[in-house]
Amino acid sequence: MGEGPPAPAGTREPEAARGPDAAAAAAAPRDESADRARIRAAIAAVADPEIPVLSIADLGILRALEFDARVEPADDRPSPPTDGRGHTERLAHGRQADADEALAPRVRVVITPTYSGCPAMETIRNDIARAARSAGAGRVDIDLSLQPAWTTDWMSAAGRAKLAEYGIAPPSGTAAARPAGPVGLGLAVKCPHCHSLRTRELSRFGSTSCKALHQCLECLEPFDYFKVH
Repeated sequence: MGEGPPAPAGTREPEAARGPDAAAAAAAPRDESADRARIRAAIAAVADPEIPVLSIADLGILRALEFDARVEPADDRPSPPTDGRGHTERLAHGRQADADEALAPRVRVVITPTYSGCPAMETIRNDIARAARSAGAGRVDIDLSLQPAWTTDWMSAAGRAKLAEYGIAPPSGTAAARPAGPVGLGLAVKCPHCHSLRTRELSRFGSTSCKALHQCLECLEPFDYFKVH
């Protein structure tokens, strides 16, 4: 007996017709670890709005990221698209997509500002929430922690290298021990342009409060220096 005509283009075969393996894969639960890894990576990659070459993970202000049980999605997510007549379009994956949305992970993020009055924190909070939801999170809770206070010691080695490539001298040395301990000595600040150590401070405050304005005595170029604190 010959085979029947092929299915019309654009239609899907029933799961059973594609074999037991395909049907089992479609019915399998979502990989929760993959969901969490995707959300974690999206949050860690959020850029600092004042120094966009750095992520919040590079800067060290991302202090904790926790996942709770899956929850209903947040109410402030975008509304489903309409068909132009005011009717909501059906999601491409039907009931399965609805079920997946109802099982979105709940995320709690803890961030610490570089200093208590940092004007970028509200933007960072909004960017974290947006990145988490775009990666599949449901409810996103963001807590601001001021204790312990942020220190440049929390910056990653990759972040320091990115600063230098961007034209900002990274912190030299480490912060003083806390709450008490030896006082850190200031080291020579290397010019990020010609790498000379013959530099001088022009102003204790640069383009932002966390940076100082320096000048190289070799190439004469001014540059920002990310202060140790």
